[in-house]
Amino acid sequence: MSFQGHPVEVRPAGAREHLFNDRTVEGYRRSLVAGIDRVASRVARTERPFSGMTPDRLAPEISAIDLEQPLDDPAAALAELEDVYLRDAVYFHHPRYLAHLNCPVVIPALLGEAVLTAVNSSLDTWDQSAGGTLIERRLIDWTAERIGLGAAADGVFTSGGSQSNLQALLLAREEACARAAAASPAPLSRSEILPGLRILASEASHFSVRKSAGLLGLGMDAVIAIGTDQDRRMRPAVLARELDRCRREGLVVMAVVATAGTTDFGSIDPLPQIADLCVAAGTWMHVDAAYGCGLLASRTRRHLLDGIERADSVTVDYHKSFFQPVSSSAFLVRDATVLRHATYHADYLNPARMAEQRIPNQVDKSLQTTRRFDALKLWLTLRIMGADAIGELFDEVVDRAEQAWELLTEDPRFEVVTKSQLSTVVFRYLPQDGPARELADDANLFAREALAASGEAVVAGTKVDGRHYLKFTLLNPETTLADIAHVLDLLAAHAERHLSEKAAPELCRQAG
Repeated sequence: MSFQGHPVEVRPAGAREHLFNDRTVEGYRRSLVAGIDRVASRVARTERPFSGMTPDRLAPEISAIDLEQPLDDPAAALAELEDVYLRDAVYFHHPRYLAHLNCPVVIPALLGEAVLTAVNSSLDTWDQSAGGTLIERRLIDWTAERIGLGAAADGVFTSGGSQSNLQALLLAREEACARAAAASPAPLSRSEILPGLRILASEASHFSVRKSAGLLGLGMDAVIAIGTDQDRRMRPAVLARELDRCRREGLVVMAVVATAGTTDFGSIDPLPQIADLCVAAGTWMHVDAAYGCGLLASRTRRHLLDGIERADSVTVDYHKSFFQPVSSSAFLVRDATVLRHATYHADYLNPARMAEQRIPNQVDKSLQTTRRFDALKLWLTLRIMGADAIGELFDEVVDRAEQAWELLTEDPRFEVVTKSQLSTVVFRYLPQDGPARELADDANLFAREALAASGEAVVAGTKVDGRHYLKFTLLNPETTLADIAHVLDLLAAHAERHLSEKAAPELCRQAG
């Protein structure tokens, strides 16, 4: 056989049969169906969120696999995967997974994940993504509209909240350097400006704020912690005093970071008051709404984000409270022109002439180059379910957290810290008055570890004022109050067992 006089090359089977193309679509279908069936079967029979597996037990199994010897069979590889991954994975869909900001995911987003990985668009340039570029841009516009940032807003999808916060502070740093240089009567070098820059954030803000300061050459000490009230919200009066102190000492506050949903307490800083202070001080206001962004879809709690529309930049994590698979996040700015601080034109990729021709290259405003089409998951979620449905799911978990807080306040076995505005509950097992109270930290640490080892449930832990606490992070609408009550009973039983086995002999020794 030939084509226009040229013989057609006969390609041997082997490695090529694994390439996804027009000749291998049937193999693609079979492999994905087998994989989906395997995951679906595992999820259907999962009775606990975790197996209790430890690193010491699992590591030898994985280390023993010879990666130089392929199995040459998808079915065999999936069977092996069952033993080294699926069996011991932590399943966020389970109603007694109550630990971190990991949500169960919606099926439309899983559909999007399947499509985007197969087509494999890269969202850095138009000539690698075409419609993907425009879909992402439309979702950025949609999110900006929900926030209320105005017609000049823009943004880009990111890998997560930490990257978004880094980009926010990068832009804030560049704007602050430009203002400082313009205001100085004598030329100022960057090395002269950077040591005087400061970032103000609440003491309950995300660790990525300090980490970003270090990455940006400011040092982690450039972040000044602002005190919080009893509900763990930033105190505007303390912020005002710190802004004034920095001004008097010749320090430049390059950004104030407000948090709309702290990781531990789900607290939302008083955004309107913070915005007023930032305007008066001429300071960039960034809102880290990685967790609280789910309120943008709520028909009953959107008012909790009032003031976010006045921010200069905003972080949102759809993979926290929009029920999207990791990763699906975005960074938005009020003024699109500031994104120029993240722009670099490479001749092979996005030469400057493309911008002049109005070719939309997302790499022009991203810290990443090659980047997945993660926006597709949110797109299909909105097109199939709609934003109201997402808001209803998020409202359910916030309602459940309120119920859990009420349950804990009435339970004499536990002490609860504060009532969350979102869906976290921070608490601890607290023995009745007596010497055992001094051992509460150890009892709570033991209870959390023992619960995880049993696989019956998974909860988080944190420190509050130097003491060890437990934490529920509720993001699963399937979690019932009965689930929560059951987990509390398990935690109390583990804590009491620890006190009886370990603490009683120690107390006897102290008494003797």
